[in-house]
Amino acid sequence: MRKIVVFSLVVIIVSMLSVPAFAAGKFSDETKECLQCHDAMPGIVIQWSKSSHWNAGVGCYECHRAGKDDPDAMEHNDFTISIIVSPKDCGQCHERETAEQEASHHAEAGNIINSADGLLGQTVGGPPAVAVGCRQCHGSVVLTNADGSLDPSTWPNTGIGRLNPDGSKGSCSACHTRHRFSKEQARKPEVCGKCHLGPDHPQLEVYEESKHGILYRAFEDELNMDRPKWVAGEDYFDAPTCSSCHISAGGGQGVTHDVGKRLSWNLRAPVSKKMENWQEKRKDMQDICSACHGDPFVAGFYIQLDEFVELYDTKFGIPAQQIRDLLINEGVIPKGNFNDEIDWIYWELWHHEGRRARHGAAMSGPDYAWWHGLYEVAKHFYTEYLPAAERLSREAGKPEVYDRIISEFIDSDERHEWFTKGFDQKKLEKIQKYYQERYQQKVD
Repeated sequence: MRKIVVFSLVVIIVSMLSVPAFAAGKFSDETKECLQCHDAMPGIVIQWSKSSHWNAGVGCYECHRAGKDDPDAMEHNDFTISIIVSPKDCGQCHERETAEQEASHHAEAGNIINSADGLLGQTVGGPPAVAVGCRQCHGSVVLTNADGSLDPSTWPNTGIGRLNPDGSKGSCSACHTRHRFSKEQARKPEVCGKCHLGPDHPQLEVYEESKHGILYRAFEDELNMDRPKWVAGEDYFDAPTCSSCHISAGGGQGVTHDVGKRLSWNLRAPVSKKMENWQEKRKDMQDICSACHGDPFVAGFYIQLDEFVELYDTKFGIPAQQIRDLLINEGVIPKGNFNDEIDWIYWELWHHEGRRARHGAAMSGPDYAWWHGLYEVAKHFYTEYLPAAERLSREAGKPEVYDRIISEFIDSDERHEWFTKGFDQKKLEKIQKYYQERYQQKVD
């Protein structure tokens, strides 16, 4: 019975789309003609009927029309159209949003395919793995066939850094899924989770662990995500989402589609560095934080973050990088990527464990900052990276190289003393005393 009711509703809605709205002149003649065939695709049509485009009279033809000289132009039932609606197309109406998006990290996401990440995908995996893995987040270079149709080796693809046939970068539908193009959807953390999760960039998991994520789950129904304007501290109060901090308005900041506008640290690199104009970017993010938090809270958070990132950089990130460089320069290991075990250990040290640690600290995820993060970095630095460097130096007949590593990178930093000299008993006793007093533990 339920299936019959649902089907009947679909028929009624499609019928409504096909007659009264068109008769009222709401849509162009071209769009009306598109619907004569495409009303057989009720999912797409119903999604569109719930969109702002529908309310504005923007239909199929307005978005999909193409010039005959466009690289992806194709003839379709006496119309010249393109399948892809690119940021350039969206920019005909959404000029500011498109300009911000094309200046953002998202638009450049496809560049990572020409890096060690892409090398792993292409060689260790293979082209099919790249097509359905790497490119579905980072974006493909969409190729066209002679008739303007799209090459299936590069399409379908909604990767955020997609290079479109018209030369524009990005995919608006990566966040505003077609054909509803919902602001509400783009404000939910799950939309970011398509790409921002997993062992090397677990932002979604970190968010879910954080107080922000816990509050979101508790009060999701009270966040008013369907409101046209969505300002932290005005339209909602209980919890932020990814969009709240990186895109949406709040605390004196307006909406931006440049997701890096408020980021003061680069936490993706082997060694973190402050971004260009980082003071201004940090001020922008702190404005957003101020919609919910007082100034001392915000300032204290950034002190803790900076100290944590600098700890990772100076104790592990920079030494690990310099140790690998020394091993290459001294001929202990060959140049190039992933042709010896040091490369693999180093890759996961910064690309997986180091990123998890830094993202955990930046997004208030304690388990990712420590147990999934810096603990893993330290464990593999001391128990895999250094022992491999020692063994490979010895096998290469150059044990003095490892002696240099210990002298220049380990003995020179007292934070590594425990590795060469063992735990300091006085420090251990001090730590044990602290916890005994804190938890009123009895000593036998």
